Amino acid sequence: MRSALRSALLVSVWLLATAAPALASGGDEGGNPWVEFMWEALNLALLVGVIVYFARSPVREFFAGRREQIKGELESAASVLGEAEARFAEWEQKLGALDIELEKIRETERRRAQQERARILEDAREAALRIERDAKTSILREQRRAQAALQREAGELAVEMAAGILRETMQDEDRDRLVDEFIGSIEASHATGSGS
Repeated sequence: MRSALRSALLVSVWLLATAAPALASGGDEGGNPWVEFMWEALNLALLVGVIVYFARSPVREFFAGRREQIKGELESAASVLGEAEARFAEWEQKLGALDIELEKIRETERRRAQQERARILEDAREAALRIERDAKTSILREQRRAQAALQREAGELAVEMAAGILRETMQDEDRDRLVDEFIGSIEASHATGSGS
């Protein structure tokens, strides 16, 4: 029923559209310009009415679809904007935390450098004490060695001097007596060693 009505309306619009220019001309040259204007206005109104009637649904669907598309794009843009703002806030927070972390690292490195400095100074003190102990030990050892060498030389010199004095002052009979005494002491020690 609806399609028959639509078809009838279409035929009548077509007839009016084709007949309107012929009626508007009126056949003679001296026609009324107002009548011509009315027929042209009616013709235009019918044309616009037909276009609106038949194009209304597709145009409405087009604009509805376009509206939904724009709405979806706006929602998508709002979502992207929200995500971007969240990321921005997150990066700002990370940057703030990074400053704090950098300060912590600097403080840790300062402490570590002070500890390393203290350790190096302590090692240097211990090395200095060790070197001092070793030097004192070496000095004492060298002093003892020098004292022993001096005592040995002094003893040898004393023996040489005593031998020289004895050679000069001792005579043959003193030598014979000393040799006899020495042999006697050896025999006596030998006799007591054999008796035990």
